[in-house]
Parts: sequence; C-alpha cells; structure tokens
Amino acid sequence: MEFALSEEQRQLRDEVRRFAENEVAPVASEHDREESYPYEVMEEAAKMGLTGPHIPVEYGGVGYDSLETAIITEELFAVDPGVGLCITSAAFGAEAIMGFGTDEQKEEYLTPITEGETVMGAAISEPQAGSDVTGITTRAEKDGDEWVINGNKMWITNGSVGDYFVVMCETDPDQEDRYMGYSQIIVESDRDGFDADKITGKMGIRASDTAELIFDDVRVPEENLVGSRGMGFLQLMQFFDETRTAVAAQGVGIAKGAAERALEYTEEREQFGRPISEFQAVKHELAEQFTNLRAARNLTYEAAWAVENEPDDLTRLASMAKEFASRTAVESADTAVQLHGGAGFVNDHDVERLYRDAKITQIYEGTTQIQKNIIARELLDEGF
Repeated sequence: MEFALSEEQRQLRDEVRRFAENEVAPVASEHDREESYPYEVMEEAAKMGLTGPHIPVEYGGVGYDSLETAIITEELFAVDPGVGLCITSAAFGAEAIMGFGTDEQKEEYLTPITEGETVMGAAISEPQAGSDVTGITTRAEKDGDEWVINGNKMWITNGSVGDYFVVMCETDPDQEDRYMGYSQIIVESDRDGFDADKITGKMGIRASDTAELIFDDVRVPEENLVGSRGMGFLQLMQFFDETRTAVAAQGVGIAKGAAERALEYTEEREQFGRPISEFQAVKHELAEQFTNLRAARNLTYEAAWAVENEPDDLTRLASMAKEFASRTAVESADTAVQLHGGAGFVNDHDVERLYRDAKITQIYEGTTQIQKNIIARELLDEGF
C-alpha cells in the first residue's frame, strides 16, 4: 500500500501553497471583512489552472484526478477558506455537464470556466428543502421547444456572480417514484425572469458569494436539459460522493491551517520566561491537533483515491471522510483560538477567521447527521 505522494503531486502541492500565500493571503482579511468576491485573485487562479482543474484537457482543464484536486483544495483552504472556496467552486456543477451533458454543452459551458471567463454554480437547495432533495418545488414545464422555470433556490454558491447554473427542477410531478421526475437544466443568469439576492451576514467563508435565486417564468431552450428528462435526482446522487470528498479536503485544509498557526504562535508566545510550547498542557493540544490532522488527511485521500479506483466503497468512505475531516476542522480551529488566548479572539490573527469558516464544512453537501446516517446504512446493508 502506497501512502506517499508522487513527485509531481508534491510539486503541485508546493506550487498551490506558494500561489495561496502570494495571491490569497494578502487580501483574505479584506474580502472577509467586506464580504466581497475576489475577482483579481480569480483571474490569477485561472492562469494557474486552478479554476476547474478536474475538467478534461479537451475543454481547457488540466484533467486532474480527485486526489490531485483534493491536494489543491487542502492547500488553498489552509491559507484562507473563503477565497479558497471561490477558486474551487468556480466550476461547481460542472460534474453534471461532464457526466451527462452533450458535446455542445461541454464546449459551451466548460471551456470558459477554465479560461477564467465565467463562473458557474449548482442550484439544488430551496428554503424548505435542504437535506431532502426530493422536497424541492422549483418547477420546469415544457412550452413548445422551451422550458419555463418557476421557483426559488436558497444558499446557492456563486449565486450573484455566476454566469450560469445547473438547476434541479421538478419536471414530472405525477411520477409515482419519489426519486424520478426531477431534471437538471442549465439556466444562464442573463435570462429574463432570473434574479439573485446576495446573502450577507454569514458566519464564515464570507468572500464566497452566496445568494437566493428567483425564477419567474424563466425560459430556456429545450437543449439546456442535462442528460435525460426525469433522471436529475439519480444523476445528482452519482456526484455527491465526489463533492463530499471535496468538502472533506476543505476540512483537512482548515485543520492544517489552524494547526500550523497554533504551532507557530506557541513557539513565539512567552509566559513565565519561556515559550508556551514548552508547557505540557500546550504540547498535548498540539499533539492532538496534528494527529487528528494526519488521520483526517489519510481518510480523505483514501476517499479521493476511491473515486477513480474503488467506486463500490466510495459512498461509505466519502461520508466517513467528510464527517471526520469537518469535525477535525472545527476542533482544530477551536484549539488554535484557545492556544492564542485573547489574541485569538480578535481578527488580528487568522485563527479567528478559520474558527468561523470551519463550521460550514459540517453543514453543506450533507450535514454531519446525514453522513452518520449514510455510514450506518452502508454498514448495516453491507457490513464492514
């Protein structure tokens, strides 16, 4: 069993970390404070091939696999989760087009992402439908050769800055099977009847844009349907394991950033005539941070490896990785603030921002409770 990264993967890790420290770190506090989208950083990220790095080469991407994408995510989030999410979510929803879209859709919607010309999003959640995807009420009805869409979507990443969205809609309400009757449809943000209301006041990841989307008789051509009509829910489920693995990588990055800052601060901060890192209580906290970080990383990397190599075990691994890595992120950020003492309670230090940013990893792409349900279901159905 091979646990080491290849030389190319280590180079990728180091290059992304340098990019984050040079381009992201200097502006992270500003974008967090102002809740503003980092357009300038996004331009530089596109030049580095970091917007949609998993998109195939023929559509302008680098074609990185899930493990390499996880490495990128970890390093960006270790420096700043808010701007890191902007970069890693530029192609949010592209999986649906990559997996089920036509060649024309791939060329039209994927290539501009990799070139840094556009940003996209996936519109699934609604005010009354979060974990229960089948509870959505956004409706798409055929009218001639067009789809007419009405409804609302909530908590949509890139909502007010995105150029187009893959929207989950109910297209066949009379379908008896609760998992059928939903379709994914591409909606451009410049369509008549489309509106986005930016959500402010978030606890964390404040640089990342989040919005409510409103569809009021929005018309799109029938060719904007992704894949087969009525198969949207089943299409979505095929990619949840991958997106949950990506959130696990976010958690690993936050835990890493918090642990690194805690170690650095405790070596510099002196009390009673010596660095506080020399006190046993502090040593134990650091030891636990870095041990849990390594465990979360190994579990996340295993899940990322399974995406391409062991898909039959991916659902369980992805949920395990997301649950543990997100919990580790929250606990590591909490420890970092504690070890900073009063200094960690103000935004002079990054750990205050990491503390706020960490919590969302336990909520989006399936809450902690949902992950535990999935893990238990997999164990009871198939055993360990």
